[in-house]
Amino acid sequence: MFIIVGLGNPGKKYEKTRHNMGFMAVDLLAEKMAISVNKLKFKALVGEGMLAGQRIILAKPQTFMNLSGESVREVMDYYKIPPENLLVIYDDIDVDRGLIRIRKKGSAGTHNGMRSVLPAVGTTDFPRIRIGIGGERKLHIRDYVTGGLGREEKELLMKAVNNAADAAICFIENGIDIAMNRYNGNQ
Repeated sequence: MFIIVGLGNPGKKYEKTRHNMGFMAVDLLAEKMAISVNKLKFKALVGEGMLAGQRIILAKPQTFMNLSGESVREVMDYYKIPPENLLVIYDDIDVDRGLIRIRKKGSAGTHNGMRSVLPAVGTTDFPRIRIGIGGERKLHIRDYVTGGLGREEKELLMKAVNNAADAAICFIENGIDIAMNRYNGNQ
């Protein structure tokens, strides 16, 4: 069993913002896997299905970004899964716009959602996919990440969201090393 969590902020106001790349990736992943992510459990919208003989739980925490760890902990406790079977997908301002970075483990960096997830999980040793939203910005970081997508960047970021969803499928089917080899740096 695997749990795939996309980080974002709930509500229409944040729906199409840079900070919701994780939600967008889980939505696309749900579409590709024919899973409805519409049950409110564990302070998240969740759905479940099967892929490559594995039970998959998709989750989008509804706690706002800075409290995402509360939801992640509840899902992990309920299903009793180890951290290595958790995959978190989120935006990252420290990764160039449109690129994805897959890692087996790591710090939270500058991401407040991951700063909540790490202590909730109790380790840094779990896989993650970071969708790059970095690049030239003239706004304060909070305004930038919660701002809407410009026309020119939208296409690039939607391609990155698609790559992240495909990388998550590859992770389930083939493992983290193959996913990293195939998708790291893809644009």
